Amino acid sequence: MAGGPLEGVRVIDLTSVVVGPLATQIMADHGADVVKVEAPAGDIVRTLAGRGVTPGMSAKFLHLNRNKRSIALDLKQPAGREALLKLIAGADVLIWNMRPPAMARLKLAYDDVRRVNPRIIYCGMFGFGQGGRYRDKPAYDTIIQGSAGVAALHHMATGEPRYLPMVIADRTVGLIAVQMILMALFQRTRTGEGQSIEIPMFENMAKAVLEEHMYLKTFEPPLGPVGDPRLIDPQARPLPTRDGWICISANTNAQAFAIFDAIGRPELKTDPRFSSIAARFRNTGEYFSIRAEALKHKTTAEWIEILDRADVPAMPFQTLDQLMNDPHLADVGFFRHIDHPTEGRIWNMMLPSKLSGGARRDFRPAPKIGQDSVELLRELGYGDADIDAMLDSGATVDGRIGRADDAPPRTPGVE
Repeated sequence: MAGGPLEGVRVIDLTSVVVGPLATQIMADHGADVVKVEAPAGDIVRTLAGRGVTPGMSAKFLHLNRNKRSIALDLKQPAGREALLKLIAGADVLIWNMRPPAMARLKLAYDDVRRVNPRIIYCGMFGFGQGGRYRDKPAYDTIIQGSAGVAALHHMATGEPRYLPMVIADRTVGLIAVQMILMALFQRTRTGEGQSIEIPMFENMAKAVLEEHMYLKTFEPPLGPVGDPRLIDPQARPLPTRDGWICISANTNAQAFAIFDAIGRPELKTDPRFSSIAARFRNTGEYFSIRAEALKHKTTAEWIEILDRADVPAMPFQTLDQLMNDPHLADVGFFRHIDHPTEGRIWNMMLPSKLSGGARRDFRPAPKIGQDSVELLRELGYGDADIDAMLDSGATVDGRIGRADDAPPRTPGVE
């Protein structure tokens, strides 16, 4: 048994790339039995995110799909769809991230699925809400970043529209999906009823951006423009020191006044431009400029020592390589090597958050395409002859590691 708060919850995962796999990985990491249903060609992120040691096992796939079982099913074939429905019949959650018309064409809309399992939590993740004119448009993370204002924030701060160089929309919405699914499961324990959940990326990211930056246009009539000036000021960034950069934030009076003392400008504590939180907010640009100029005159290490003594939030700017060698992460055991059965020795990251009630006890490395197809079909009651027929037709793929013949996965038509 896996252990963890979601032990006994079965999730059928029809998602791909990042937004859905992140959500299902969080559930899998906490004990859910996540069955990843892939087309015979596999989740696109197996190859879209670069090469691995073996084909179809990119680094990003490894990080997003641990603790899951993979079954390959061609849902356009009756045998593949029938196997999926049998999986759904015994599941608690079905999560998917294709456009709703595609689910309807597969006869996997909510009404179709709840006829098989009325208690199912049916969670759809897609680009745009179904009540608006964008409902049928395809979307990836960059499309949502650009349309929901994330790239505009970079433009406001630097004069250049840019996407954040990580899939922040996918990751934000994936976390929201976990919240919604767990709330629905909690409600089901009280009512016994399943339900459908719709999670549009565009609306969720528009909400996240505008909660920060609707700002003075919150009021009617507007009291001023959009954009929180503390966040879009060009100097709201890591600041140069004598030998590198430093990340610093000082919001309270105690923190700001400690910085004024540290930079040798104690008179600024009584300067009407900076003597209160409201005053500093009105004069963000000047406040940031004074800090930025002063920080150039000492090394990052010197400033960290000074600011730590004053209890001012500050950390050195770190590259990704430095982050992987961060001493605090080493202290907490954040990284550990694991042996993947096909990819060899790889780095794994711990669960950052802790539950006193415990977490998953067993670890399953990210699976090959169809690695668990035969096992899962047998659990559903399929005999060897039925499984062979599905393999021969291409309705499924046998991707077991260490099969007796040690042959490549049986995928008809694929070399």
